[in-house]
Amino acid sequence: MSPASGTGLDNDRFVRPLGSARDGEFRVAVSPTAGRPVPDWQHTTLRIAWGGPGHSVRHDSGEEETLVVPLVGSWRVEVTEADGTEHTVELAGRASVFDGPTDIVYAGRGCRLRVTSTSGDDGARVALCGAPARRSGTPFPVRHLAAADVPVELRGAGIASREVRNLGLPDVLDADALLVCEVVTPAGNWSSWPPHKHDEERPGEETALEEIYYVETRSTDPRGTDPVGYLRVYGANGRPVDVLTEVRTGDLVLVPHGWHGPAVAAPDADLYYLNVMAGPGPERAWRICDDPAHAWVREGWTDTPVDPRLPVGRDGR
Repeated sequence: MSPASGTGLDNDRFVRPLGSARDGEFRVAVSPTAGRPVPDWQHTTLRIAWGGPGHSVRHDSGEEETLVVPLVGSWRVEVTEADGTEHTVELAGRASVFDGPTDIVYAGRGCRLRVTSTSGDDGARVALCGAPARRSGTPFPVRHLAAADVPVELRGAGIASREVRNLGLPDVLDADALLVCEVVTPAGNWSSWPPHKHDEERPGEETALEEIYYVETRSTDPRGTDPVGYLRVYGANGRPVDVLTEVRTGDLVLVPHGWHGPAVAAPDADLYYLNVMAGPGPERAWRICDDPAHAWVREGWTDTPVDPRLPVGRDGR
């Protein structure tokens, strides 16, 4: 099935508009048991809280490891490890997801977390990205990563240009299974292109990973028109999935398997998404393969410049 032929038949299973996947204090949640559970969802979790000054949420990680990512505003993170060791980290955060990378906190399994808004914005938002930590016998230690230490890549070219912030990939952060990154796509551009997949264990070529897309959008129209984006997921190797959906701030799209892409920013709206990935394989790695029908597009990127609007939120842009 090609991207153009999508009907969105699986939107109800794998799309969670804002407000449709709450879990207690978390306005957005996906896990094997919370926030409109997804059958057979096993390897990734995401919980997002909104809050004004002093608002707190608590999370007992149990068998999960957790990466705390401020989306909007500043946050205090208090972590108590299984042995009673306590940590308090002040995260400066950012004014919005379009204002560059953020500092983050990682906590291994068996931790109790309390996350408190320290900004004056009632719209402050924070993400708790998670994955069951099954590989290592010892939990990985608590770690604070500064925003300046988050690698930023510019991928693609021309109208396929996008900015990728590698918050929690293997070269940046030690973890058991969790992989986390952010992508910003300027208005009118396509990302997650060419369509790719990571749903099979093929050593050295591909890793099997569930994936969550959490989306935010920003209007570039001074009149403040409704900012939207579009995401596509379709089947591979005889495993059907059919998602084609319009997305706005707070929406989730789940990728259980199959080709995914494009993620399209409307001409009058910038598109951001937070990716949370993990899988059952023996190696913590993000290895993908392109849909052969569209992989050829990479050949033209060597002669096409990256969109000059990138990177956003850094060096004054």
